[in-house]
Amino acid sequence: MAEKLIAVKGMNDILPPDSARWEWLEDKVRTLMASYAYRNIRTPIVEQTSLFVRGTGETTDIVEKEMYSFEDKLNGEALTLRPENTPGVVRAAIEHNLTYDGGKRLYYMGPMFRHERPQRGRYRQFYQLGAEVLGFPGPEVDAELMLLAHQLFADLGLHNIRVELNSLGIPAERQAHRAALVAYFGANAGLLDQDAQRRLQTNPLRILDTKNPAMQDLVLAAPQLLHYLGDGSRRHLETVQRLLDACGVAWTVNHRLVRGLDYYSHTVFEFTTSELGAQGTLCGGGRYDGLFEVLGGRPTPAVGWGMGLERVLELVAQQGEIRAAPGVDAYAIIHSADALPAALKTLQALRAVGVSVQMHAAPAGATAGVTGGATPGVAADSMGSMKSQFKKADASGARFALIFGHDELAADEVTVKSLRDGAGAQERQPLADPAAWARKLQSSA
Repeated sequence: MAEKLIAVKGMNDILPPDSARWEWLEDKVRTLMASYAYRNIRTPIVEQTSLFVRGTGETTDIVEKEMYSFEDKLNGEALTLRPENTPGVVRAAIEHNLTYDGGKRLYYMGPMFRHERPQRGRYRQFYQLGAEVLGFPGPEVDAELMLLAHQLFADLGLHNIRVELNSLGIPAERQAHRAALVAYFGANAGLLDQDAQRRLQTNPLRILDTKNPAMQDLVLAAPQLLHYLGDGSRRHLETVQRLLDACGVAWTVNHRLVRGLDYYSHTVFEFTTSELGAQGTLCGGGRYDGLFEVLGGRPTPAVGWGMGLERVLELVAQQGEIRAAPGVDAYAIIHSADALPAALKTLQALRAVGVSVQMHAAPAGATAGVTGGATPGVAADSMGSMKSQFKKADASGARFALIFGHDELAADEVTVKSLRDGAGAQERQPLADPAAWARKLQSSA
């Protein structure tokens, strides 16, 4: 026997019925995005490695430790499975000149890849929803994006989600703050852990995001970027806050919120929960006005966020209704192979007008070549007992059974039997015009 193959660690299969929860979430997302006039964008899963080195930041954890990178065997090109999608969206916008006729509101859903230790809510292949707004510099767009995420959580029935925000200002302000951080942490170098010592000269702002308990007092006393912001940056942040207040969204300022990527400026924010353990960030993002230039484009303001869908679905399972796989409208019970032609013709007609129908199929080992009037390749008595078919019909979640028996076919009819509301009630319907009675079968009827 051949060796059994399994999935790569941290890259999980999503199987029925769990996949129905994903479809439910994706439908919610598409409906909401349309209501905000956001359009879907789909970028490649594989990009040039340099895109993320330049765009995400050479000294970030993602680039230093977590990317799945490889060399193309055909041409030696350095390629990477995307660890995030903002650089890819910006690359696409530059390559195709998307903002030539004005700003764009975009969203995407898809897999991302990071080589990190799999744990609750964090996987090596994970699915991310993202929203990006390109070409608009104002704080009203920052607020709109936060309202978009807030509304999605409301539509999913989620609660107890905190909104934290901060400002990273403009590059000159960050440089002044950076110098203050280097001086402060340099004077306390003996208290820094190995990661912080490494980041001191390359990315000192990331030290503020440390999770090391031994460094918390030191970090709390560090210089705050807020004190280095100019009037323009302060007004930008205050406008975002005022707009969130007007829409009833509670927020707090978190001076340690810096996000993990190099391209942010002005507003940064996170939506967090305390109900998922250490992996409590559901959504995070901010403004990245300088990224277009870093990737070779014209100066273009931009802002966006990313949301981990596994964590969102886990929170839905904890706080809200667990979404079961949707049942079909009807299950076709087929007495014998002789009934298959009429049954399949009727089911096709019902599906054409919007009815979902599951057809009973012959069990494994029941097929055989036969002669006579039966369907070729299916034994006339191979469909299974009516009792076993009714059990499968009930297990399918269907509201009705469609019974294609000898008596029904002789009269060119089918019996429609209720399996849920008013269970047991049944009536005959003509095979000649399924569309005339199809609506009675639909769940929304």
